[in-house]
Amino acid sequence: MAGIKALVGLSFSGALGLTFLLLGCALEQFGVYWPLFVLIFYILSPLPHFIASRCGDDTDSSSNACRELALFLTTGIVISAFGLPIILARKQVIYWGACGLVMAGNAVIFLTILGFFLIFGGGDDFSWEQW
Repeated sequence: MAGIKALVGLSFSGALGLTFLLLGCALEQFGVYWPLFVLIFYILSPLPHFIASRCGDDTDSSSNACRELALFLTTGIVISAFGLPIILARKQVIYWGACGLVMAGNAVIFLTILGFFLIFGGGDDFSWEQW
């Protein structure tokens, strides 16, 4: 039952983050849909972890080069997702209010992705043993 509650909580926070993102695009005073390109970063952010967990060995050593490269690439993707709305706002493509809503959506979505990996990432990535 704890897995169901966690899944419901994660889906609620994901919906909240996407609501912030869509509000930053669709409100009448903003009305520009360029910030939706951060959806690409949402899709790309878990990929290095999935690849590293499949190709790297599962030893509990203090340093694993494959895992560290995955963390480095994930960090770059997350920082890029926060940087894109700032660049768009500085170039006056979007308004600063839209930038703030997109940044709030980014924070909520990336915390949701992190929460998913902390809750369901203990075993095999493609098993449902936590349920």
